[in-house]
Amino acid sequence: MTVVGLLHPGSMGAAVAAQASLNGAEVLWCPHGRSSATRERAQRYGLTAVDDLAELTERADIILSICPPEYAEDVAVEVSAHPFTGIYVDGNAISPASTARVCAIVARTGATVVDGSLIGSPPSASRSTRLYLSGSADALTPVAALFTGSAVRPHLLPGGIGRASALKLSYSSYQKASRVLAAVSYALARDYGVEDELLDVAQDRTTSYLAETAYIPKVAARSWRWGPEMREVAQALQEAGLPPDLADASAAIMSRWDGLKDSSLGIPQALDHLHDAADGEPS
Repeated sequence: MTVVGLLHPGSMGAAVAAQASLNGAEVLWCPHGRSSATRERAQRYGLTAVDDLAELTERADIILSICPPEYAEDVAVEVSAHPFTGIYVDGNAISPASTARVCAIVARTGATVVDGSLIGSPPSASRSTRLYLSGSADALTPVAALFTGSAVRPHLLPGGIGRASALKLSYSSYQKASRVLAAVSYALARDYGVEDELLDVAQDRTTSYLAETAYIPKVAARSWRWGPEMREVAQALQEAGLPPDLADASAAIMSRWDGLKDSSLGIPQALDHLHDAADGEPS
């Protein structure tokens, strides 16, 4: 039986660990200092309580760290205070640089670190979750095996630590920001009584812009006029007492495409212009 240690069983972590339990793994957790809601969740998913983190690290073959991103490094430091030579999966939404720091912290114990990222809702009987894994090939296989045939779908990425984290944040940068931008857009429309008309316009487009990669060069070519338009959006939002930051940020990003007026670049060239470069040219 594989023994899994779950750190901080929130709604995602507990649900993921429960899928490992379905394949016969024993999942440990440490209730010390945890809330009543967390305790209820752990009981509901059949997790096994241990006395402390020392016992968890001693017994676990694989540790899953799935917690709010701001705590990822602190959790790694807590684990590194105990002997652990198994596999440590950092499944948090943190940057590749943060993941590298976690790797350095946990590696002090002799553990092998796997970079993981979860995309989707918590897994259940009706929903599946993607688990992307990168790092040492020898460590990826046993982690993926925890979830064989379950609602957690492992995807192994080549290229080492940082790849899974980069994928997660690449997706989140669009998915989360676009939801916030939609809320701000509807708030402005509602202030002027045109929210129904805005919804009618939006419903004519059902495809996610993230899937329309061919449109990226067109955005670059039109940014000479779209950038100023976003500045006007920012002004309108500010006048309505709404946050202008997203619109201002969009205009600032579009300014990196200055000089590409009505050009016909390919996708890679358009993306190159978004990077910082010391000489002012795309990297």
